[in-house]
Amino acid sequence: QVQLVESGGGLVQAGGSLRLSCAASGRTFNTYTVGWFRQAPGLEREFVAAITWNGGSKTYADSTKGRFTISRDNAKNTVYLQMNSLKPEDTAVYYCAARYYTSGDSYSARNSYDYWGQGTQVTVSS
Repeated sequence: QVQLVESGGGLVQAGGSLRLSCAASGRTFNTYTVGWFRQAPGLEREFVAAITWNGGSKTYADSTKGRFTISRDNAKNTVYLQMNSLKPEDTAVYYCAARYYTSGDSYSARNSYDYWGQGTQVTVSS
């Protein structure tokens, strides 16, 4: 069982930066792939980025590639999402999610994740 808690959201102007954190409970967190997703009002939850259990592989959505960086510190049971050059269209509730490292599903498949946090709001003003 893994429990996830996101933090770091807020209001920022376009072009600014935020760093989100996803803190996990559980001693086996280092066996989980972690993904970030986001959901804007009226839209489906979409994939943002994912990182494998040891940080050896990272995947990004085309819309975030080059601006967002995902990382993890397994000693702290935490995954981070550094978001730079933010745009108004990045406004959404951001969720982190976890799945066991053996899953062979696409990292962007939200139904493949077993554990989800409660989300943190990110608002980018123009």
